[in-house]
Amino acid sequence: MSLIDEIKENKIVAVIRKANEENIVPILEALAKGGVTSVEITAETPNVTRIIETAVKHIGDQVNIGAGTVLDPETARQVIMAGATFIVSPTLNLETMTLTNRYGVLNIPGVLTPTEIQTAYEHGAQMVKVFPADAFGPNYVKNILGPLPHVQAMVTGGITLDNMNEYLSKGCKAVGIGSNLVNAASLNSEDDYKQLTERAKQYVAKVTEL
Repeated sequence: MSLIDEIKENKIVAVIRKANEENIVPILEALAKGGVTSVEITAETPNVTRIIETAVKHIGDQVNIGAGTVLDPETARQVIMAGATFIVSPTLNLETMTLTNRYGVLNIPGVLTPTEIQTAYEHGAQMVKVFPADAFGPNYVKNILGPLPHVQAMVTGGITLDNMNEYLSKGCKAVGIGSNLVNAASLNSEDDYKQLTERAKQYVAKVTEL
């Protein structure tokens, strides 16, 4: 199964901010135990390349490890060389699209308007990230997909356990979930990681209700 098909099948991408080399593997292990197997480690995180390398080395066979908040082609190349298997951005940067196409790496650029979405597709996007989703809501995505039925959209921004299925039912293929699922700075004990696994299970169970 291709990476994009896995993301579409599992529907959940965990967005991990402020992780470090010590806690990234326990975080990913806890998520995987809960059934969440696609993650983006955000690129503004200090030492992000070493964190990605550590994650790929220790748990890359169980989790699809991507990089998020990638703003430019220079950062994209660094995280790809570190082992990131996909790239997610908050914006549409065509130079980044060119670079990821060159390396054959899935790029999910951030878009909002129909023009941005179509531009992303014309430059090789297979999926786009509608962001910030909560500023416009599920019906906005539904309205976009009417004239653009070929679009495969992931939504990020304010996605919660309570609203994610509404977005998915309107035609989104996946949801990106940040601190509502993973708050790396608050994970300090074995019980914290167990609770993370339980939260992951809740999200996975919610998706199966569709």
